Amino acid sequence: MASFRVRPKFETFSHKTIEEIIAIVKEKLKVNTHNLHGQAMQDHITIRVNKSHRHFWSPQLSVLLYREPEDVTTRIVGIYGPMPNVWTLFTLIYLAVGVLFVFITIIGFSQRALGGESSILFALPLLGAIAASMYIFSQMGQKLGAAQTYALHYFFEEALGETLPEV
Repeated sequence: MASFRVRPKFETFSHKTIEEIIAIVKEKLKVNTHNLHGQAMQDHITIRVNKSHRHFWSPQLSVLLYREPEDVTTRIVGIYGPMPNVWTLFTLIYLAVGVLFVFITIIGFSQRALGGESSILFALPLLGAIAASMYIFSQMGQKLGAAQTYALHYFFEEALGETLPEV
């Protein structure tokens, strides 16, 4: 898994139809030995690690299937990402840091322009450090979930019966 990628993804093409891929994945999920479970319906597949083997940094694989109208191939786009609760937590923290950064910048520079005390601007490096540490934590978490990411990748590759691009 390449470093500095927030949500690794792949894109490939298959000569199987969407219905065939869905049926194959459903069948493989029933008998898999990778401690995975998931859902496969219409044009979307979600594969997750079983709760007994899941930790905070466990990834999930979301696969979208598109039928290419001009030929007989199916375009497969897979995205590895954190579980929705982790994604939401990090998004909200980044949002809070961003909003605080904007407000503190506006207040600080307004006070400075009016000749007042602008010591609130000293909070900006702290907010930058929080954002940087959140990014570092997310990269560390991605590394902790790397083995499960590869398990998801190889399971889907095995189910599809075709080689997928490396993550």
